[in-house]
Amino acid sequence: MTQSSDLGPEDRKIITLARSARARNGVPEGAAVRDGTGRTYVAGTVALDSLKLSALQTAVAMAVASGATTLEAAAVVSDAEAASDEDRAAVRDLGGAGTPVLLAGPDGELKAAVTAG
Repeated sequence: MTQSSDLGPEDRKIITLARSARARNGVPEGAAVRDGTGRTYVAGTVALDSLKLSALQTAVAMAVASGATTLEAAAVVSDAEAASDEDRAAVRDLGGAGTPVLLAGPDGELKAAVTAG
């Protein structure tokens, strides 16, 4: 597994943004994605009676709504031990099967680095 210190600065940045969103909004997960032009989109979990989206699904939706056509990378900060199949599918829909999905704990330490595929 890749260590947090082995990540490039742009990947560390999206983990930091995801961690900040989680803490700032008091939600179970924070996420950030980077599109093909380097723009980032940050989101937290959406848990309404009529709408439930994970943080990563919300970040992907924000990227799409802003005109992104591809993703370079995605990060989610969560207590979970793995990125969910639904989260990976959302990233795959926009970024393709090879898009990196980084999972970090609340402390920002990388737990897993997988692809969306």
